Amino acid sequence: MPGSQIIHVIDDDVDVRQSLAFLLSTAGLAVRVHESAVAFLAALPELQDGCIVTDVRMPDMDGLELQRRLRANKIGLPVIVMTGHGDVALAVEAMKAGAVDFIEKPFDDEVLLGAIRSALARHAEGAKNEKRRAEIRGRLDLLSEREREVLDGLVAGKPNKIIAYDLGISARTVEVYRANLMTKMQADSLSELVRMAILDGSVA
Repeated sequence: MPGSQIIHVIDDDVDVRQSLAFLLSTAGLAVRVHESAVAFLAALPELQDGCIVTDVRMPDMDGLELQRRLRANKIGLPVIVMTGHGDVALAVEAMKAGAVDFIEKPFDDEVLLGAIRSALARHAEGAKNEKRRAEIRGRLDLLSEREREVLDGLVAGKPNKIIAYDLGISARTVEVYRANLMTKMQADSLSELVRMAILDGSVA
């Protein structure tokens, strides 16, 4: 797990903050505690990537409002919400607002650790996918209009002859465009080319 990932614990109860900091650091995770959602947001400019573990009920600003602020600021850190007994409705609302998981207090240490590790893994995978999508988008931008049309046909599963007919060009010309596509997109096979187009999501 990358050392740059920090678990940001937000809770107005000092005992909870201290116990969670001890639990997480003992498990080998880097921790930073925040006494309130307001304090956490104030520290946003200097925050490191990682995961947020926040209580849902806090004075001044609760966990739901925190999520709304994070979304408004385009902060994509995964959020795990801690709820008290009887707060399932709030937890569900938090999930709808974008929380990746919720944990009911009192909780088993391993349940929380498992939720955090899962959230970090999904977040890291999402970041990798986004980087991959950006690379693919950059390659797609290099394609000519005709190459994009040929790519659309290939993604639709059409053979060269049908693509040629649809575009009013020869099958041999389609083969040339297809070879150019493979080079520009840095694809080793047709299946890889199609996977790239699907991952980007912008190709019909």
